[in-house]
Amino acid sequence: MVANEAGLLLRILMSRPTQARLGADLARLLGDRPYRLVAPDEEREASQAQIAFISRDITGLSTKHEVLPHTQQAYDAMLRSTTLQWVHVHSAGADRPVYVALRERGVKVTTSPGANAPVVAQSAVLGLLALARHWPKLLAAQRERRWAPLQGGELLPRDLQGQTAMVVGWGPIGQEIGRLLLAIGLRLVVVRRSGGGEIGAGVECVRPDALLAHLPRLDWLVLACPLTPETRGLVGARELAALPAHAGLINVARGEVVDQAALTNALEQDRLVGAYLDVFEHEPLPSESLLWVLPNVIVTPHSAGASDGNGARVDQIFLEILGSHLRAEW
Repeated sequence: MVANEAGLLLRILMSRPTQARLGADLARLLGDRPYRLVAPDEEREASQAQIAFISRDITGLSTKHEVLPHTQQAYDAMLRSTTLQWVHVHSAGADRPVYVALRERGVKVTTSPGANAPVVAQSAVLGLLALARHWPKLLAAQRERRWAPLQGGELLPRDLQGQTAMVVGWGPIGQEIGRLLLAIGLRLVVVRRSGGGEIGAGVECVRPDALLAHLPRLDWLVLACPLTPETRGLVGARELAALPAHAGLINVARGEVVDQAALTNALEQDRLVGAYLDVFEHEPLPSESLLWVLPNVIVTPHSAGASDGNGARVDQIFLEILGSHLRAEW
């Protein structure tokens, strides 16, 4: 990761709040190794960093598509640095253009996939439960001060026990979603690259190329996969048409995994029971999008993983990776 050259000053790019949090831990890990912590606004020093830690406070409210100035400052520092060898990112994914560009230069980019997995999984299952129990209808009635019991016909919720959910992606988030859904009583189909067999009672595994064949028997399609060339556009008009009308879609993966126009059309025409969407093809979701107002859609602003405990978990992952490299190299 960082070569051990005698007397080499190791510069680590991180925000000032992160420096304050991790100062003592870094001093313990680095020992006699000469180092300096630099902030993104220290342009000369930042552009000579060998390591960068992009914490949540650097990303802030920036999205992949709309980057705010203080975030861009950190991105520019990394892109300018000819000495940068390793970047650690607070998120589970690193598909933003800056990380793609750094990887193409040979910079190692690591992520924090387990840090927010329980929180994202809880949000995904919350969305599924809300749709299954018709909470959008109940909340609309509450806002109108209208007494509207769930009785009879389309208003009567279906029992969740015995329904079938497909979870696409079996990383830390997908596995936790699966655990929660099994606890509720759903049957589980998992799509993962290795495919094949079972990975536990009530869990069936299939390969991605078998996804379409299994869609007609689903009650829920839950997307928790990374964005890759293989998953981009994974769910399009053909896949949505294969789902039964009583099925719902949950997306806590990336917006580009789904054809958003096709999904909007299917939801507008009630060809799906509903969708919980935390991610979108363009973020922020434009105000004119129908997804904001469709009664069978729950929209959250890429916040499924938001929690006050994430920062400490991400810090620990960064320190563990740094420590393992230091032990290997010195």
